[in-house]
Amino acid sequence: MTEIGGPTPASSGVARGEPETDGGESQTHTIRLELIDEPGQLLGALRPIAENGGNLLSIFHERGNITPRGRIPVEVDLECPPERFEAIVDALRDRGVNVIQADAERYGEEVTVLLTGHLIDSDLSDTLRRIEECSDASVIDLSLSAPQGTDDTSSARVRLAAREGRAQRAVGIVRDIAAEKGLHVVEPLSEGSP
Repeated sequence: MTEIGGPTPASSGVARGEPETDGGESQTHTIRLELIDEPGQLLGALRPIAENGGNLLSIFHERGNITPRGRIPVEVDLECPPERFEAIVDALRDRGVNVIQADAERYGEEVTVLLTGHLIDSDLSDTLRRIEECSDASVIDLSLSAPQGTDDTSSARVRLAAREGRAQRAVGIVRDIAAEKGLHVVEPLSEGSP
């Protein structure tokens, strides 16, 4: 028996297939995304947020701006209990959405590396995609230089946003990918290096 005025399964959203909240207090979170400029991309990126119990507060779709990878930056403000936020970010990534930043503390470090070699011939897009698959870092800026054309060696400055304390792991992943593709990595000097 339901108390008068109390929530029923239908009014709580459970009967409609909505995720149950954990009863905790919601917090505001900001997620920055990069989307391909095609119909339905924004809607597809918002679905995992709703499916995992996030409540949209605002969406800033910067269609006039293009990121270095030729995509549209989107900033989403949402609220959810803190324990649901990681699941939302993971669900976005599982759907192939490029998450640039998820709350300030998620990516607290930046590191820049230089890649040199036959970047174009070794599929630069694949290299960037594989770096992005690492959940510890995200490519936030890329500058490519190929003064002799795409058939010769080229260089790229790659700026990574990394989780706090994980920048060296991210550089290690870049190093592994570069070694596999015959590229050279110029790494940043760490503190205490001669």
